Amino acid sequence: MFKKLLLLTLILFTNLSGETIKLALSANVSYAIKDLIREFNKLNPDIKVQVTLGGSGKLVAQIRHNAPYQIFMSANMAYPMALYRDKIATNKPVVYAKGRLAYFSSRERDFSRGINLITDSSIRRVAVANPKTAPYGVATKEALESAGLYEKVKSKFVYGESISQTLSYAITATDVGFIAKSSLFAPTMLKYKEGINWEDVDETLYKPISQGIVILKSGERNGSVERFYNFILSAKAEEIFKRFGYLAP
Repeated sequence: MFKKLLLLTLILFTNLSGETIKLALSANVSYAIKDLIREFNKLNPDIKVQVTLGGSGKLVAQIRHNAPYQIFMSANMAYPMALYRDKIATNKPVVYAKGRLAYFSSRERDFSRGINLITDSSIRRVAVANPKTAPYGVATKEALESAGLYEKVKSKFVYGESISQTLSYAITATDVGFIAKSSLFAPTMLKYKEGINWEDVDETLYKPISQGIVILKSGERNGSVERFYNFILSAKAEEIFKRFGYLAP
């Protein structure tokens, strides 16, 4: 029923002239990126930002096959660090935000039970990001293992190849899903309420995901790229990330 997720390219233009920079962006940041670019363009109105969204693993594969991205904002630090070691990125990755997990249901659930809710017999399918392709999948596995639940519930898993596909499955195809907390701030998700449709995953069960940014070789010594990079690490960007459910670096 569900086709394999295709990489989504979102182009955000602010005017009809000026330089365009090319950003490869982890899917979990898709809900914050419009606000980030809007704020960036207040200071840099002539710089356009072309954004390609996808799972971090798939984006790295494209980068290694010479996709012309200039900046990579990953869902964790491992992928950009590997690019730096291989001299594909020009700088060591820097943390721009820390991602958090939530568990979610489009139906009302008894979240007072905590994460043990997913062991209930009425919960037959659980959406999780694939830990082989998505850092949020790694964090989900870590949380469930820490809670002593992984072996009990892994037969229920429906895997998404990215955190955005996992969210789609959580809304339409499963009983519960482990999602990026940031996705709850998308306009279409605001109807879902904390304690009724979602709850934070206890942060003692997993390490919040340090998300890293690097400039790639094709963006080296490009003033516009450097401006966007510096903006993402600025106090204003941090404020926006916090608004979308992230922790400060």
